[in-house]
Formats: sequence, structure tokens, C-alpha cells
Amino acid sequence: MRRSVWVSALVVVLLGGGAWWVMHKKPSSQQQAGPMGGPPPGGPGGPGGPGGRRGGFSIPTVAVTPVVLADMPVYLDGLGTVQALNTVTVKTRIGGQLTKVAFTEGQTVKAGDVLAVVDPRLYQAAYDQAVAKVAQDQAQLANAKLDLERYRALAAEKYGTQQTYDTQKATVAQYEATLKYDQAAVETARTNLDWTVTKAPIDGRTGLRLVDVGNIVSSSDSTGLVVITQMQPISGTFTLPQQQLEVINSHLAKGDALSVLAVSSDGRQLDKGTLTTLDNQVDTTTGTIKLKATFPNKDSRLWPGGFVNMRLLLEVKPKLAVVPASSIQHGPNGTFVYIVKDDNTVAPRPVTVILNEGDKTALSDGVQVGERVVVNGQDRLQDGSKINIAGAAPAAGATGAPAGQAGEHRRGQGHAGQGTDGAPGGGGQAGPEGEHHRRRNQGGQPSDGQPSDGQPAGAPPAQQQGGQPGNGQGGTPR
Repeated sequence: MRRSVWVSALVVVLLGGGAWWVMHKKPSSQQQAGPMGGPPPGGPGGPGGPGGRRGGFSIPTVAVTPVVLADMPVYLDGLGTVQALNTVTVKTRIGGQLTKVAFTEGQTVKAGDVLAVVDPRLYQAAYDQAVAKVAQDQAQLANAKLDLERYRALAAEKYGTQQTYDTQKATVAQYEATLKYDQAAVETARTNLDWTVTKAPIDGRTGLRLVDVGNIVSSSDSTGLVVITQMQPISGTFTLPQQQLEVINSHLAKGDALSVLAVSSDGRQLDKGTLTTLDNQVDTTTGTIKLKATFPNKDSRLWPGGFVNMRLLLEVKPKLAVVPASSIQHGPNGTFVYIVKDDNTVAPRPVTVILNEGDKTALSDGVQVGERVVVNGQDRLQDGSKINIAGAAPAAGATGAPAGQAGEHRRGQGHAGQGTDGAPGGGGQAGPEGEHHRRRNQGGQPSDGQPSDGQPAGAPPAQQQGGQPGNGQGGTPR
């Protein structure tokens, strides 16, 4: 008897819990949106709407592009270093006190521009002395020549000895030699005086100043005054595997001028130059060959000592089938692309890649020029998959009634008004079920026979004013 009582009580509890769950269950978004428990007709994700489902699978939207016929360059890439064609450590060629620095750090100078001046007073005095000594020698030589002429005449008339004449002739020769010696001294003094002014030996850019005004400088100083680096043109050295040596030599033997691009680490082209030469031996440690290129560097974008990527252009292959690199897929049977058919379905197609350059890939077979290939979203595709093309109208069969134009939604005995975006109004429910949902939307609970607003249980909701659609708030628009 007691066991029967417990069983009956349990049954009552289960029934009561089930009834409570049914009364308080919230309608799902699908139940609120469509009459068949699905998305609203014509709306996004609904039957006939864009992005709708077919057989439980959404139709993916992907980007496509046609296969084009284009020329593809063949590059050999290597890491290189920028080097100046000429670098000079400028030193004074004479000793003395530095009285003037005529350049600024980082200045672009031309050959012959004045850079520094050493105190010239001692060297000016030495030059003046040498010039005066030459004048003295010239006067002595002139007098000796006059005496020689007199002795020659006396010797001819037998009034003088031949020995006197010969002695005077030797004296003239001695004065001539002395004059030449002193003239050379003048040139030395003039050169030393000129060296007190230090000039730029080449065109280039000055570095940081290495000595200040007032210091005693000489030609034996190890640091010098400043370092000048030639910036235009400029060279760059880089290495390539020795396996590329034969093909490079073959182009050079034909007289081809091979172009070299200097590229920054972020892919920007800094300058374009030409290959100058190859090293005469392979580095046995790394198995690479060193190459040298020259660049005009008109914008000074290449800096001595900097690392850049060097791209040696070997040739340009004409008229290849080119696709974006993102369209290439890799599978167990090799590389393939997804070809888009006329009915907007896709099919995998095996292809052979012959060249990659940046975001472009050249193919030797597998595709035809003009065919469309998928460039993204391939992970959602398989053979025969239907697609929507990005930027184009949805695929045929995936478009139904336009969103926001769904028909009327009737539930129970009441009339559902047209809501925004084609959604049915929430206040158009009648009968006990409509009253229950109306009270749930107001935050209340249905009662057994006595509603909270004084209306009899089971009575239809109040008529909305002005024909406005209901919204689940007693007919008051939101």
C-alpha cells in the first residue's frame, strides 16, 4: 500500500514538472522567425534567402579570379652588403696647427673643395726665402756670363790666357746648376705652402669630424681629419650558390647586361643597377660565389655597410598561364586548384607549378587562360561544391523571396501584423496561447482564470491602435 502511494506521488510530481516546463518554455528563435521552425522565408539564412542552407550545409562565398597570360621574370635572390666604390681617410700632408675646418659633418663635397687649413706662415716664409735665393742666383749667373764674354775676347786677341777663360766658363756652369737647384727649392716651398690647405680628393659625403681646430696635426696621424665616402654611384656585393655559376656565366658570355634589384627587408625596391663582375673563385667554406653590382643611387637610399636583398634578373619567360599564389593547394597527389564551372560549382584540377614570383604563380599545364580559379576559402570546398562568388549575385537556387517580404505569420486564432524587416508582429496572438505569450513578454505569468489586467481568462488581447503591428508589449510600439 505504501509503495503504491509513493509511486502515485512520483507520477504526480513528474506530470506537474512537465506541465510547468511546457508552460514556461521560451519559443526558440527559429519558432519565432518562421512557421516551420526555421528562419523566416526570404531572410538571411532562410529558405530562398542569401546564404541559405541546402541539405543542412551553407553555401560558402569565395573570391575567384581568371587565369591570365603574362610574362614572368626569373630572379636569383641573395643577401648582400652595400659598399662604397671609394672611401678616403683625409689627412693633412703637412704638419702644423689646424686653424680652420671648412666642412660640416655629413656634407656632400666635390673633389677640390677646401676641408681644412693648417697655419701657413712658416711655409710662406720658406717659400719667400726660396724665391729670393733664386733671384740671387740669377744675378750671379748674369755677372758670370758677362765676365766670360770679356775673357773670351781677351783670349782671342792674345791679351788674356786660355786658363782664365776656361775658369770663368766653369764658374758660369756652376751658377747655372745652383740656379736650377734653388728653383727646385722654390717648387718644394710652393708645394708645402699649398699643402697647408687640405682639399677633398673625391666626390662624396663627409663623415664625423675626427679633429678639432687648434690641434697640431701631421701626415703621420692615424685618425686623419675626416672620412669621405663616395655615395653615387655605389656598389653592392652578394653571394649565390655555386650551382648558379654556369647559367650566370652563359649570360655574361653573350654580352647580356644583367639587372640587379636592391630590395629592403619589407619588400620595397631601393634601386636598380647592373651586374659588374663575379669573383674569381668559389668560397670553399660555404660553396657560394661572390658577385658585385653597381647602382646609381640617385636618391641615396643605399647606404654603405647596410644589408639588402639582391635580386639578379636572369631572364623573362613570356606568355605563361599565371594565377595568384593563394589559389595553389597541396594535397596527397600533388598541387591543384579549384576551377569554377559555369553553374558555380567547383572541381579540383591538378596543376604543375614552374615558377613563383611574389604573389603570382606560373603553371605549365592543368588550366586554360580565362578559366576561373578560387583564391580563398578552399578549406570549405570539395569536388562539386556550390559557391557564391564574392562581389557577384548569389548562386542560382540559393535566392528566394527577398528579405523583409515574408508573408503573414498566423498563430492560434489571432492575426500577426507585419513587423520590421518582414518579421511578424509579436502582439497578434489570440486565445489562451496568445494570452500566455503576451503575459510572458510583459514579465508576468498566466493565472488560472483571472488575468492581472482585469480581463477574463481566454479573452483575446486588446486591439492595437491605428493598425500598428503588435510587439509583445500590449500593443505599445517600441
